[in-house]
Amino acid sequence: MCMQSHERNVATLAVPRIGRVAATDDPLEPYQVIDADGAVAAPAASFLRELLAASRAPLTLRSYAMDLLRWWRFLAAVDVRWEQATPVEGRDFSLWIRQASKPRAGRERGGGPVAAAGVSSADGRRRPQSRREGLAGGLPGQVNPVTGKPSPGRGYAPRTVNHSETVLRTFYDFHREAGSGPMVNPFPLDRARRGGRSHAHHNPMDPWPREREGRYRSAVAQRPPRAIPDEMFGLLFAALSSHRDRALVAFWISTGARASELLGACRGDADPGQQLITVVRKGSRAAQQLPASPDAFVWLRLYQQEMHGRIPAGRRQPLWWTLRQPLTALSYHAAHRMFERANALLGTNWTLHDLRHSAAHRMARDPALPLADVQWILGHGHLTTTQIYLNPSVEEAVAGLRAHHARQARAGNDPVPPAPGYDPRSLDVLFGRRP
Repeated sequence: MCMQSHERNVATLAVPRIGRVAATDDPLEPYQVIDADGAVAAPAASFLRELLAASRAPLTLRSYAMDLLRWWRFLAAVDVRWEQATPVEGRDFSLWIRQASKPRAGRERGGGPVAAAGVSSADGRRRPQSRREGLAGGLPGQVNPVTGKPSPGRGYAPRTVNHSETVLRTFYDFHREAGSGPMVNPFPLDRARRGGRSHAHHNPMDPWPREREGRYRSAVAQRPPRAIPDEMFGLLFAALSSHRDRALVAFWISTGARASELLGACRGDADPGQQLITVVRKGSRAAQQLPASPDAFVWLRLYQQEMHGRIPAGRRQPLWWTLRQPLTALSYHAAHRMFERANALLGTNWTLHDLRHSAAHRMARDPALPLADVQWILGHGHLTTTQIYLNPSVEEAVAGLRAHHARQARAGNDPVPPAPGYDPRSLDVLFGRRP
């Protein structure tokens, strides 16, 4: 039996790290949530299958599966079955996840190796080793002195908390419609939403506010996109150790493609003659040709010459491979570790997604490049998303404010003209100034 809500102390709750998310070779079931008994969690499987039928990408299913696994572990800790969960459990889960620490890479307690093939870590990411994390990003949550970016904290980010809340509410809505779940959703909507349509009396002349649906959502700070300064990008590029890495970074910074989009390219997708590379967009899953810089294709040719005879030939073969045996297609996690090694040499904590921000910022600040073209290149669904890159970067804002302080200091040193009737030479004597 579960404890009463007033007796449950989520601060001391021991949530077991049981179960896992497993990748499969089945295209109709790319990811599975495995429970503590080693069996597939059937309620999660039917929900993920519904998402797949709704054209959700496999990586989206993986992200949803991670949220479900976290909920499954919490229910095991409070001894409540998934179909018996109430808003009390939803509230306590929201309290627990805000103060819980993310599982670390390596071996989970009571589990096994989480880096095995087909098995992901509990929070969906393979975290770097603590020593390397200290070199590149500093202590968890600490602001990097070079980049000004905070390192990932030990706990779950507010966006992760909100994502879990949304996924779990959608999960229970699905099973309530199917008649297999509880009648009351453990993750209810905000009280302000009940009894009426969202934005029913919205003024069409006013901008649309951000939607706040869940009752237990966290406040998320709106930070401007962080672009890598040009001088720092030059140092970062020089820290790369192979032609493959230089080609990847050159494509990312010149096309603005997402990391996963470029890593999914095949050999036939690169067209050096037209200086185009084809990627599959993350959201729409549509193939799109993107123009890249000539330098990117130069580094690509050097990389391909280096790998000639070592990797299979064919237009549908992966474009990016690992450099060490056994040679396999380069994964996102391997590319992330490559970027971490370059960060460690400079003491920075830039991410692969910062390259996309940097490319977008460069394009949007070019007056000769229409913003609509930038929107198409970046694959944004709305022009308002692209417009955020018109704002000055953090570095530009800081430099502008420093220049303002310098102008104010110079203005303070200039002598103030005397009032009418006063002899300036008398004032110089009075205040000890040189005439």
